[in-house]
Amino acid sequence: MENSENIFLVPTDFSEQTVIALEQSYNLARFNDASILLMLVAKDADSVAEIKLERMAQKARKESGLKVETMIRKGNPYKEIEKVAKERNVKMIVLGLESKITIDKIVGHNAFKLVREAKGPVLTIRGKKHRKGCDNIVLPLDLTKETREKVAKAVEFAKYFGAAIRVVSVLTSKKEVNENKLMAYSAQVRQYIKDEKIKCSIKTLRGKDIANLVVNYASAIDADLIMIMSKAELSMREVFIGTTAQRIINISNVPVLSIRPMKRKDMTGSFMAQ
Repeated sequence: MENSENIFLVPTDFSEQTVIALEQSYNLARFNDASILLMLVAKDADSVAEIKLERMAQKARKESGLKVETMIRKGNPYKEIEKVAKERNVKMIVLGLESKITIDKIVGHNAFKLVREAKGPVLTIRGKKHRKGCDNIVLPLDLTKETREKVAKAVEFAKYFGAAIRVVSVLTSKKEVNENKLMAYSAQVRQYIKDEKIKCSIKTLRGKDIANLVVNYASAIDADLIMIMSKAELSMREVFIGTTAQRIINISNVPVLSIRPMKRKDMTGSFMAQ
């Protein structure tokens, strides 16, 4: 398998959640014309583990019709996942999360650090029950330049799955000027999405706890995906209190697609003008 090939990296430890993550990767892999790299990281991977991994891969090939490769690495799971992602230039990492990431695991090589530092998108899956397709995509917006990058990606996904995009704006400030800017921007985004022939709605929420507001809204509308931007760097304060992106990943049973902000000279669409 060449590095130029689109590859989805799906780590597994044979837990139920990583099996669910693998199954959820099929449609997205097809969307990206990608193959799947099923990776086991274990301290002592024996022949039994190899056989179990290959059986898992065989089942995935049969269910998905996709090319599925296996790999076994020894060492720290998150370090090895990060290494392989860079070595193989993977298109996306699909990560099944069994339990919540506790505050004492924020520093070091852990799930959220992997999300922040991955060059490509990372899909984290925590809940047990998910549709095979995608009907509703939740798109939280703020006024940062970085958040605009995910709008075009949401449009791509929505077109492929025939999904609706649910734009959600959270007003945390009582300053009228900020509120007006966010409302105007949300309206521009909705018009752009509708011009792409995609069903779109806007929901405005008020409160300080952005993560809970977004996740509760996603659950209430039976969403299939939340699209967020992950920050490449954390300030010391954010390391201790956690970023909004991290908190959404921690508490959401709706799959979360994290996209790392990238510097771009041109932004697609008039609503993205600087």
